Parts: sequence; structure tokens; C-alpha cells
Amino acid sequence: MEEDTDGGIRFSSLCFINDHVGFQGTIKTSPSDFIVTEIDEQGQLVSKTIDESCYEISKTHSEPSHLVKKPKLNIQDVSLYREGDEEPANLTGYSDGDESHHSGSEDSVNGVTSQCEKENADLLSSLLDGKTHTLLEQFACDIKGMWNSKTELIEPSLELSLGRILDKSQRAVLHSAVRQTFPFLITVGKSSEVIVKPNPEYKELCHLVSEEEALGFFKYLDAKKENTKFTFKPDTNKDHRKAVHHFLNKKFGNLVETKSFTELDHSAGNANTAITVRFREKAHRHGKRARLECERRKAVYTAFTLQKENLEMFEAVGFLAVKLGVIPSDFSYAGLKDKKAVTYQSMVVKKVTPQRLKNIEEEIKKKRMNVFNIRSVGDSLRLGQLKGNHFEIVIRNLKTQTNDSASLSERILEAIENVKTKGFVNYYGPQRFGKGRKIQTDQIGLALLKNEMVRAIKLFLTPEDMDDPVNKAKKYFLQTEDAKGTLSLMPEFRIRERALLESLHRFGMTEEGCIQAWFSFPHSMRIFYIHAYSSKIWNEAASYRLAAYGSRVVEGDLICLDEDIDEHISSSKVHLVTKEEESANTYAIHQVVLPVLGYNAQYPENKVGHWYQGVLSRDGLQSCRFRVPVLKLNVPGCYRHILKHPHNVSYQLVHPDSDDKVEGSHGNDITSSLSISFDLDASCYATVCLREMMKGDV
Repeated sequence: MEEDTDGGIRFSSLCFINDHVGFQGTIKTSPSDFIVTEIDEQGQLVSKTIDESCYEISKTHSEPSHLVKKPKLNIQDVSLYREGDEEPANLTGYSDGDESHHSGSEDSVNGVTSQCEKENADLLSSLLDGKTHTLLEQFACDIKGMWNSKTELIEPSLELSLGRILDKSQRAVLHSAVRQTFPFLITVGKSSEVIVKPNPEYKELCHLVSEEEALGFFKYLDAKKENTKFTFKPDTNKDHRKAVHHFLNKKFGNLVETKSFTELDHSAGNANTAITVRFREKAHRHGKRARLECERRKAVYTAFTLQKENLEMFEAVGFLAVKLGVIPSDFSYAGLKDKKAVTYQSMVVKKVTPQRLKNIEEEIKKKRMNVFNIRSVGDSLRLGQLKGNHFEIVIRNLKTQTNDSASLSERILEAIENVKTKGFVNYYGPQRFGKGRKIQTDQIGLALLKNEMVRAIKLFLTPEDMDDPVNKAKKYFLQTEDAKGTLSLMPEFRIRERALLESLHRFGMTEEGCIQAWFSFPHSMRIFYIHAYSSKIWNEAASYRLAAYGSRVVEGDLICLDEDIDEHISSSKVHLVTKEEESANTYAIHQVVLPVLGYNAQYPENKVGHWYQGVLSRDGLQSCRFRVPVLKLNVPGCYRHILKHPHNVSYQLVHPDSDDKVEGSHGNDITSSLSISFDLDASCYATVCLREMMKGDV
């Protein structure tokens, strides 16, 4: 969410799903009446203080499976067993440069743990609950016992699930911690589940070298520390060395290279030959992707919680960027937040150390901002990378609807209970479309989709009918197209307008100049305008769908088969309702989804699908591919549930003459304000939920 709703579009044309009467009241009388706190992917409020020393190794919210079961993957196909999108933490060190590392010099086996192993064991105990940790140790002991029994009857198909772990960074740490603690085991990622199996390649290597060397080699391999090497013990048998070379190159040749080195042993008076393993060079290899990956690994990322009050999101980011000496696109976040509110949200800034951010804490407090939970992380955030938002709202000036003689407290109770039970229409809120009366963000987005770059700039700089410095500057620009002169008139706090004008002054008001001007905005801001257009169409589609078919699920509707998905539903999770399923009432209205426009969108195969095609034709997008290559924007589209429900709803009615709060009493009819809190899934709007409760614009 971005802008304040004051002056924004009115939603009187949008429908309701409940039939209660509702009530009247005022929200956002002050920013402290509307407090928004992100809920992270682990279900925690980001306003809670994090113990920085335990950030990467905090308890995971897992769902352990305590059963050892047969695998669904072919164990021979899994060589380095990590989830493809994860990078394990480097938990141990190996020799770098030309120094040798002998497997027996640091880590011992068979129950005697080195300092590194102890640290990894401690790490595992912090990552897993007690029962799962015990099961893992027993599983490892059983596998080791089977191999040490000299029999070959061990079942390579055995596996143990450590449960589902939602946080990607914690999964990466867990994968590496397991393999570092038990190198004779491997880990496999299956969705968000971490599965442990025996490592058959470890057993095979143990036929060639000592168990001590095998342990050391697999620890080295898993750590993947560049510019290091691992050296096996000296070996005088050439045929045996050849067999080891062959095994290593066959199994791991895409990752490492091997070579035999001979050194003179002065004490024994003879030459020793040993096999040394190095990671293959790849940092400067082939093409842009490799360079970008190298840069990503070297980049410094600092995560923090941003608290802001009555401040637009992009203004806050712009101010932080100036103070830190970076650009706005170096910041990433999971979601946009209201302006007229007190908000708490997760952010990550690139190229800034935690200490640099801490150094500006006092400065930014003057701007009604605060930062805390500052710590180093491995990567940036993505939009939508949150579970939802927690809202604490005060509604003031309560009264019943016009000509409604019923009890106010009864109306409030009825409204809240109805929305808790039946939900609300999941419209995008007015914040999505900005507060402009003349021009709103969806109109700019439509111009961008049509590659009308000059028009999009002019729409962005269209003034409202107000005689303030910002609108005077905009009016001057539309009259003269004098970017330099407009800059001198535009107030300093208008970060976006000034960034755009500086680019226009440099590149000119041509098509190419306007393209360059849009690049003064970070990607998340550029695509925001296109998303605003898609959101407007989705709102209209939801109203049309409910008007056409009501709460019935009909043939041609799209429904989501996965109850756990809240946002950004992919096409693979969507099912087209058949005539037989309509007749059997197989599905409920809360499962129905509608497409958010994009190049991968599937449309309903009923009147709603025809409506979508008509709207695209109306707006000149019949052949639109929802890609804007000149701005590096691609919009795949997704699906959004028509209905949503608030969670963890609680409320209190407040007497105007007393600070005492009384739980929803039927007799408290002179109540002046309502304090209500609830959680909403990501991309749901509190103003829309309140609109359904109150039955009117808020």
C-alpha cells in the first residue's frame, strides 16, 4: 500500500458480500489511529526486536515429520544435495592459496568432535526442535552403524524429513549444517521441506580412502569456499591414486579438479605423492549471468525494520538513500505501506554495512522514521515476501447509519461477526491508485503498457486543482516543458518528481529522454504503475463476476486448488470448473479466483472471460504482451481470490467520558470510538475490510 486515501478514488460503485446494515465512523483521524505491522514469512511481527546474534540461526517454524520413509527421488541423481535456489552458509574454513589441508589435521571422527563439529552441532540444536534433532542424530547413528557393520544391506532409499521450513535463508543454513555435521548424509529440498538421506558417494569413497579423509573431503565440498583446496594423505600406489582421481572426476568433475603433487619428505628421505582437489575457476566465467552472480555474492546486504509515521514510502526511501549515499533502487522491501499511518516493515539495503545504517539513526528520527533490528543478510527482499499485515485501528465519531434506529453496539457486533464469518470482497484498496483526483496511477500504468512514454510523463506531472508549490511547479512544466525551471520550483521533499525532472533536464522531453527519465525510478516503482492498472481491472472484474453469478460457483470459473496460497497464485494451481462440478456444488465461492492481467494469465471460460476481452479491447490492449522491454518490465500476471477473511479479530468499544475499555457490550450505545485489530493476508487492504464492515466509504 502506498498513498493516503484522502482525496483518492471513491469505491461506491464496488459491491458488498454481506447484507448487514453497517455503521458510520472516521478512520485515520491521526496516524497513530492506524498502525500497520508486517507479518514475516515465519508469522512474526517485524516490530518485535530480534536478537541479532541469533538472527540466522533462530528456531525454525517447521512441521517435523517423525517418520523414516521411502524417497520419491532417485538417490543416484542427487549429487550435491541442495535446493537449487539456495547458497549454504560457509560454516568451516579450508586452506587457501597454496597451503595444504590434510583431512586428519583438524577434524576427527567416531565420536571425537573438533571445534567446528561442535559449532555445527550447536547450530543444528538451535535450528531444530528437540524431538526432530534427536531423530536426526538417531538416523545418522543408524546409517553409520549399518555401514560400519561391514554389510552392504543398507537401504539407500531410507530418508528422514526434518519438516517444512518456510524461510529460505534458514533452509539454506539447515542444509549446510546437516551436511557439515554428518558428511555421510545428504540433504534434499522438496518445496519447503528438508529431507535427509544416506550419501552413497561417501560410502563409495570410503572404499578408496580412510573414513577420516572422506569426512574431510565432503565437508570441504559442501562449504564451497573459493580459492581453497583439500589434500588427501600421501599415497605411494599409483594405481590407487588413479582410482581416486577417476572417482572424484566422475562424481564431482563439474565442480572440482584434481592433481597429484609430489613433495620430498626430508625426514624419511623419499618422495611423497598426494592428491589435491581444487574448485574449478568460475568467478569470471562466460557472460553476464556469471558476472551478476559474482557481484551478488560479493555485495553487502543489511536488513532492518523501518518504522515511519505519516510519511510516504518512496519519500522515506529517498531520504534514506541520500543519507546513506546510495540510490533508491538499492533498497528492497516486501510490500508498500500507507502514508497516513504508523507502519513497521522489513527492508534490505544493498552496499551498506549495519554500522553505516546505525550511524544515521539519530538523523532519521527527525524525519519521523526509526530503524532497528539491523543485521547482515545474504540477499535482497522481493515484493510479496511476507505472510501478511497486522492492523491496529481506531475508528472515531461512531454513529448508526442514517435513519437506522437500532443499537449502535449491536450494529458494530453484527458487522464484525459477519465479516469474520463470510469475509469481504478482496478489492485492491484506494491506496493502490494514489490520491489524485485528476490523474491516478492506473492511468499512468496504462500509458506505459501502450509504450506512450511522453504521455506517461505528462500524466505523472499533471497538477491537481490546488494552489500549492507542488502543483504550481507541475502546472509550469505542462505549460513550458522546462525541466530545469520546474526543478527550481519543485519542493525538495518531492523526491520522485525531482528525480524525474533531473533526468528530463539531462536527456530532454523526447521519447528516448522520457524512457531514461523513468529509469530514475527503481524497478519496483516503475512496475507499480502497471500493477495499479491491473488492479483497477481486477476490481471491476470482481464486481462484474459477483453481479453476474453471485456466490454460486459456475462452469468456467477458475478456482485455486491450494488452500495455503495467499497471493501470486500460479497457473498450475488453477482449475477450470466443469459443468458436472457446478451441478455437484463441488467448490465454494471462497475458492474462486480471478486473473490479475499479465502474459501468463488464463481467463475464465464464461461471461467473465468475455468481459476481460472486452475491457482489453476498450483500452487498446488487444495485442498487448504485458511486457515493456524499453523499461525492463515484464508482467506475468497471477490470480487473486475474490473473497478474503480477517484473522485474529479483536475489538473494544471506548466510552467518550472514560479511559476504561469495555468489551463489546450491547448496552453501550453512546460509544464514541472503536478500537479493532486483525491480521490480513499479503496484498489485502484494511480499508477494504473496514468498508465491508461499515457498509460505506472509509
